[in-house]
Amino acid sequence: MRILIADDHHLVRETIGAFIEAKMDVRVEKADNLSEACDIVERDGAFDLVLLDYDMPGMDGLNGLKRMISLNADRPVALLSGAASRRIAENALALGAAGFIPKTMNARSMVLAVRFMVEGEVFAPFDFLFGEAEETPWELTGREKDVLQGICNGWSNKEIARELAVHETTVKMHVRALTKKMNAKNRTHAAMLARENGFA
Repeated sequence: MRILIADDHHLVRETIGAFIEAKMDVRVEKADNLSEACDIVERDGAFDLVLLDYDMPGMDGLNGLKRMISLNADRPVALLSGAASRRIAENALALGAAGFIPKTMNARSMVLAVRFMVEGEVFAPFDFLFGEAEETPWELTGREKDVLQGICNGWSNKEIARELAVHETTVKMHVRALTKKMNAKNRTHAAMLARENGFA
């Protein structure tokens, strides 16, 4: 598996690359601007995932994203950002980005997001896109919303428990509660309902 990380901040791209290489069987290539990233893809062929810093030289807003999506032969391309707005993230996803990853995301969550996108899914942090005050058609508690997002991310109960720093039995309890409130047959059905209603 091959992943390309393009970011003009040396420490950021090295740190993210190290996180991913430590947890996945993957070879990480790095670039410090869009032009270099495009040259690498043209030379070496499509990558399993390309992560682009939204603010690095050459990006020209979302035009750089569109250029890389075209170059990477329908393989996933996602945005990294430390300051992009919710609107930018939404526009990036609408253009075909495989995901949007805030640089503030912790290492474990970032690796899970990378795995999710490599498998062909779209990733965006629930709270970033919808905010804490976002309502759902169901009367879910804040913790139930957190668990629901984990389910939508494809995480197991154990992974959700680690992410939320709670016991796995607590997660199971929340899963039972939220599926009942959502009138969902199971966790997969709950994730489907969440996506249909624009909350994941």
